[in-house]
Amino acid sequence: MRWPIVLVVYGLTAFVEALGVSQVFAFMPLELRHVGLPEADIPRWVGLFGAVIFLVGLPLVSLWGVWADRYSRKAVIIRSALVEAVVFGGVAASATPWQLAISLLLVGFQLGNTGVMLATLRDVVPRERLGTIIAVFGITGPIGFAAGPALGGYLVDGLGAPLATMYAISAALSLGTALLIAVGIREVRPAVVPQGRILDLAYGAIRGIFTDPTTVRLFAIFGASFLARQMTAPYLPLLVERTNGGLAGLAGAIGLVVGTAGLVGAAASPVVGAVGDRVGFRRVLGFALAGGGAALVLMTFAPSIATLALAAATSAAFAAATSAMIFSLLATQVPAERRSATLNLVYLPLYLGGIAGPAIGSAVVSASLSAVFIMGGVMLVAVAGVVLRRR
Repeated sequence: MRWPIVLVVYGLTAFVEALGVSQVFAFMPLELRHVGLPEADIPRWVGLFGAVIFLVGLPLVSLWGVWADRYSRKAVIIRSALVEAVVFGGVAASATPWQLAISLLLVGFQLGNTGVMLATLRDVVPRERLGTIIAVFGITGPIGFAAGPALGGYLVDGLGAPLATMYAISAALSLGTALLIAVGIREVRPAVVPQGRILDLAYGAIRGIFTDPTTVRLFAIFGASFLARQMTAPYLPLLVERTNGGLAGLAGAIGLVVGTAGLVGAAASPVVGAVGDRVGFRRVLGFALAGGGAALVLMTFAPSIATLALAAATSAAFAAATSAMIFSLLATQVPAERRSATLNLVYLPLYLGGIAGPAIGSAVVSASLSAVFIMGGVMLVAVAGVVLRRR
């Protein structure tokens, strides 16, 4: 299988998933108002609903990779696209908070595809181009995260469409990516197909991560960075609302801030990948973490939507650089016999951070909205110090 075809098909898949998921996050406060949640409860439930998204997925994270390597990577990725279509359709149809909660719980069955796509790319891309190609794949998610809120803002504020229309479009696009994967690429099997009981293989993959010093360090760094970012991400729409000064034009303002951030993150990723290939992945990782922490803190002092968009874009660029460097370090430092299993579990820190981060944020936000972003920024800077001090 030629790697450019795999890159294009999986890149489109990641783009569509990010487009829909970004709309769920970006317009969560508006959706909670739509389903009738009291205004005073919205800040706390924004964080709790953000944690719910990852709650169901955590027990399944190790199984998707094992099933992919044992039976079919294509089938596991197609499963994700079909489930996300159901999720977005469910959000579109939700009329009460409990219906919305059930729809978001289903996201747990959608997750687990990115690691499988990364493992496939690692098997087909030449080693000398690996950092750059992984970074190119990495831009597809940020582009989706830029396009989703921008499209939603145009539909809601520009055309006067209901939020349900936006989610229905994302559901249709997800069905399209499932069909594209089914007919557009061939199966790419791992170099070593795992044998044995599924649960034993899943447990062995997790044990392999936590018994290897390299993967323990990298997963700990990734987990801490995700914790900080997932602590703040659900509250960016509320920060936009505070800066905007009200509900008038809010959907468009959210689309501008979140969309600009995603677009800049997408543009930064391939550049950072090429720089990492030349000067070293660890060094770039440390500076990306420090810059991202500073940007989160500065976001709380933005006096206008334009300056908030600039600060959010800077934060997104550093976040894209962090992910690209972690992926590249895992792809190059993990032994070949454990590489596929490790990459299949690459988002385990995301699930852990995705549960703990919004839950912590929902508690901290009772003090102030700014406190959430300051705490997340300080955490990223602290992790950067650990990375840069280590030889």
